Amino acid sequence: MNASMTTLRKNLIIAMSVLGMGAASLTVHAQEAAASAPAASTKMQHDGQHRGGNPAERMAKYQARLHDKLKLTAAQEPAWATFTAANAPKKPMGDWKAKHEAMAKLSAPERMEQWIAMSKERIANQESRLASLKTFYAVLTPEQKKVFDDSVPGGKHGGHRGGHRGAHDGMQQHPKAG
Repeated sequence: MNASMTTLRKNLIIAMSVLGMGAASLTVHAQEAAASAPAASTKMQHDGQHRGGNPAERMAKYQARLHDKLKLTAAQEPAWATFTAANAPKKPMGDWKAKHEAMAKLSAPERMEQWIAMSKERIANQESRLASLKTFYAVLTPEQKKVFDDSVPGGKHGGHRGGHRGAHDGMQQHPKAG
């Protein structure tokens, strides 16, 4: 077997492994979501919180609570407005089932290209949100920074409960109150 065949074979094995892991991850995630749905429903009722409904409403309520906790000054309000505007959902998720069916019709290399394109888009969105976060964070007092750090996803009081929800999109899609 020559070197190019060995390289091709290795690349094919890597590609198939990546696709297999992606499929397995989606399957596990779907099973976890289905298995935790009744428990999550009970927990939401117990906590007095409802995760369903309008994500924009949940985000607005979360931002209002955070705004109140931060006790922003009039001079900080423009930075807050810029920050919240930059973190507003850019587009709806759309019909996940239709997207999944469309992806299933693609060849393995085309699916991988789509996954990479979606990852690049997600990273670009995260970088944009990071820039707005840094700009806003810079106008906060040390006390406000502590409140902010503890209140946003991953912080002391704003972390996510269970699983890996929100690991990709942070505050945008999974607001939590402290």
